Amino acid sequence: MNELSVYPVIHKQSVAWGDMDAFGHVNNVQYYRYIESARIAYLMALNIFEQDILTVVASSQCKYLSPVFYPDVLHVGARIEEIRNSAFRMQYVLWSEQQQQIVATGDAVMVCVDKVNAKKINIPDHIKQRIIQLEKTVEHDLI
Repeated sequence: MNELSVYPVIHKQSVAWGDMDAFGHVNNVQYYRYIESARIAYLMALNIFEQDILTVVASSQCKYLSPVFYPDVLHVGARIEEIRNSAFRMQYVLWSEQQQQIVATGDAVMVCVDKVNAKKINIPDHIKQRIIQLEKTVEHDLI
C-alpha cells in the first residue's frame, strides 16, 4: 500500500455486489464512480463547495490493470498533478485490499467555472494555495 503514500486524499470504497456485471467482475462504469467519490473527498478537503466557483470535468480516463471482484475494498488515492490558469489535472490510483496491488489508474482535467454564468474562470489564488498546502502534506511540491 506504499503506492498510496503520495496521495493526500484516500477514499475507502467497498465494492458492492451490484457493482459487478454479467462477466462477474466490477463494471467499468463503477471505476468512474469510485474516482468521483475520491475527487469529491479531495474537493471537500479544499472547502471548494463553499466558494463561488464550480468545477466541471473536461476530460477523464481510466486504465484498468486487473479485474476487481466482490467482496473487496478499494483505496482510491487522489492528488493534483498540475495547476493551470483555470484548470487542474488530477491523478487517481485504485488499490485493492484483496489483491494487494493497484488495479486501476485514472486522471481528469477539472475546469473552474463561475457559479452564476457558468463561464470558465481562473482558479482563485486562495484555492491554489490550499491545493499546494494539501499536496505538501505528502511531500508533493507543485511549485
